[in-house]
Amino acid sequence: MTRERPARPSQRDVARLAGVSRTTVSFVVNGVTDVAISAATRARVWAAVEQLGFRPNELARGLRSSRSGVLGLVTSAIATTPYAVGIIKGAQEAATRHGRTLLIVDTDGAGEPMLETAAGMTRWQAEGLILATDHHRSLTLAGDLTGLPPAVLVNCVDADGRLPAVVPDERQGGRLATDTLIEAGHTRIGLVNGPPDYPASAGRLAGWRDAHTAAGLAVDERLVRAGDWWQESGHAQAAALLDLPDPPTALFCANDWMAMGAYDLLRERGLRIPEDVAVVGFDNREEIAAHLRPALTTVALPYREMGRRAVEHLVTGTVPDGVEALPCPLVRRASA
Repeated sequence: MTRERPARPSQRDVARLAGVSRTTVSFVVNGVTDVAISAATRARVWAAVEQLGFRPNELARGLRSSRSGVLGLVTSAIATTPYAVGIIKGAQEAATRHGRTLLIVDTDGAGEPMLETAAGMTRWQAEGLILATDHHRSLTLAGDLTGLPPAVLVNCVDADGRLPAVVPDERQGGRLATDTLIEAGHTRIGLVNGPPDYPASAGRLAGWRDAHTAAGLAVDERLVRAGDWWQESGHAQAAALLDLPDPPTALFCANDWMAMGAYDLLRERGLRIPEDVAVVGFDNREEIAAHLRPALTTVALPYREMGRRAVEHLVTGTVPDGVEALPCPLVRRASA
C-alpha cells in the first residue's frame, strides 16, 4: 500500500488563512509594489506563508511575471570575515523563506567599486540589490543609479545619501554598555574608544555620554581615550586611564580586541575583573569574548538581523527612506 504524499499548500490556502483574496496573496509573494496593500496585510500574508510552509512554483511564477526571483548581494570582505558573515547568513535565511535565490559576490575589501559590481548583476535580472561591508562605514559610491533595481546598503551608509541603509544603532549600544556598568554601581567609567572618524566610535561615545547624563553623572571627557581598535592600543589607553589621579573603576572598551588589551593591563597590575575594575566590550566576537577569563560581557552587533531585514525590505517593497538603525543586544557574561 503506497502512502499518498500530502498536498502542497496553495495560494488558496494562504489566502484563506490570512483572510485575503488570492490576488492579494499573488501580489505579495511576487513582490508587486505598485498596488496599494497595507503593511499589516503584507505581514499577515507572510505570516500565513510561513505557517503553512507555502513555496511558490518559481518556474511558473517567472514565466507569468517575467520576474527572476533573484536578489543580488555584493559584500566587501565579509566572506572572509568570520564575525560579519552573519550578514550573509541572515540574508540567505530570509531569501530562502521568501522563495528567492541569493546571488553573492564578494569584492574582497575593494569597497569603492561595489556599485559597479552590483550593476553587473542586472545581467541575471536581479530584482533587488544589497551592498554590505564588513565594518560600519561611509561609502562614496561612484556611479549612476539609473536603471538599477531597488537597492539597500547594510552596515554602511551612502556618503551622498542616495541609497537607504540598515546599520547597527551604535549610540544605543554605547548607552547599553555604559548603563550596564552604572547599574553595577560604577560612577567613574572610562571609555577606550576607536578612532574618531569611524561611525562606530562617534555613536558609542554619544551613547556613553547619554548614559551619564541620564543617570545624573558628570560627563568627564578626561575619561575618554582613543585607541585604534587593536589589542595594543587597548592596553595603552587602559593604562592612561588608570594612571589618572582619580582613575575609573570600570572600563567600556569600544571593541573586544581593545578589551583584551585592557585585560592584559589589569592582570599585569594585579587588579581583578570585575572585583577591582569591571570591563564591558563591544562586537561580541565569540573567538575573543567567550574565551577571556573571566568571560567578557559585551554588546553584540546585529549582523544576522541586518542581512535578514535588508532582504525583507526588498521582498515586501518596504525599503526605508534614509537610515534604519537596529538595536545592539547585551551579551552578559562575567566581567561586569
